[in-house]
Amino acid sequence: MPDDRTGTSAGDPAASIRLLWRARLAQPASRPGPRPTLSVDRLVEAAIELADAEGMTALTMRRLAERLATKPMSLYRYVPGRAELVDLMFDRVYEGMPRTPHGGTDWRARVRALADANRALYLAHPWAAELSTLRPPLGPGQLAKYEHELGAFAGSGLSDLEVDDALTLVLSFVRANAADALAAERSRAASGLDDRGWWAVAGPILSGLVTDDAYPLASRIGSAAGEARGSAHDPEHAYEFGLEVILSSLGVLAAGAPDAG
Repeated sequence: MPDDRTGTSAGDPAASIRLLWRARLAQPASRPGPRPTLSVDRLVEAAIELADAEGMTALTMRRLAERLATKPMSLYRYVPGRAELVDLMFDRVYEGMPRTPHGGTDWRARVRALADANRALYLAHPWAAELSTLRPPLGPGQLAKYEHELGAFAGSGLSDLEVDDALTLVLSFVRANAADALAAERSRAASGLDDRGWWAVAGPILSGLVTDDAYPLASRIGSAAGEARGSAHDPEHAYEFGLEVILSSLGVLAAGAPDAG
């Protein structure tokens, strides 16, 4: 059975921290016995591959053992369980994110770049958009990501607390939008219809129900939006519009800061 916990840091925090920072912690002397045939790194790589291909519901210790051609119990030599493995997976994909030096570009452009990078990560690893990271895996990948993204706000005039809040707002928006984009893609694949095809079927039925008299605003505005974008909700348009609104709003907040300059 898959672990039903739906976020990071859901296991033993001490075990996760030791595994996440294992490269910088003193390693215990090797125990006598057969030489290990696997490693924590190999388990993490295989777990990411499995989750990328089939989703988190497919990630069980049994399925992972099958992928690695070993027995499930042998995996517990490397990790305490699935929850700690999820922390390692997140930290690994965070570690692999591109981190271009911020340079002298406008802070809004830097924040947009970090939003784009996070959206790309979610689209490449859909499972990462499904799980809560409200209690993040505090490994080297997570900390490097956080440090880099805080630096994107340099020169904005926002206070330290406002920078942290602004980053949380941006990342929460990106994650929600990516989840919508992935759900839309799954719906298209499952139904065999794109949004225009779906509306071609549903529209004639709804036209007699959603009338100007009964729903004047929904009829007028919904029809205009649907005709302009080809769907009731276009995640790509929502991303561009939402991110621009967020950046503009943060600009207004920054302009009111005492040291905004």
